[in-house]
Amino acid sequence: MNLVDSYPFVVTDEFAECRDFYARWFGFVVVFEASWMVVMQGGGEGSPTTLGFMHSNHPSTPPAPAVHRGDGTFLTFQVADAAAEYERVTAAGLTCDLELTEEPWGQRRFGVVDPAGMWLDVVEQIEPEPGWWDQYLAG
Repeated sequence: MNLVDSYPFVVTDEFAECRDFYARWFGFVVVFEASWMVVMQGGGEGSPTTLGFMHSNHPSTPPAPAVHRGDGTFLTFQVADAAAEYERVTAAGLTCDLELTEEPWGQRRFGVVDPAGMWLDVVEQIEPEPGWWDQYLAG
C-alpha cells in the first residue's frame, strides 16, 4: 500500500458546529467544504493533522457507522505545552470538561467534548511517576 494520508471522518449532524469549534479553539482551517461535509487541517506545516466531519443524511455516508454519539472513540492532540494551550483556550472562554491535570502515567492534559460529542484530549508527554509503568510492562 502506498498510503498518502489517513484521517478520521466523524459522522455528525453538527458538522458545521464542529467546523467552527475546531477553527476557533484549535486553529484548524477548512481545506474543503460542501453543504454536507467539511475537511479541516491544523497543526502547522511540519505535521498537519486532518479531520473530517460529515452530515448523516448524505448518500455517500457509509452504511456504518451511524451518527457519532460520543462512545468508544476520542481524539488526542499531543502538544508541546499543554499548560499554555489550556491557558490560551480558557482565557478565550472555552469551558473544559477536564481541567488541566498531571497524570501519574506521564501526561499533562485537559479535555473537552466537541459539538459532535467527541472527547478531545489535549496532552503533553511528561515524566511519569517513578515505577508507575512497572506494573504494566512485561518482566
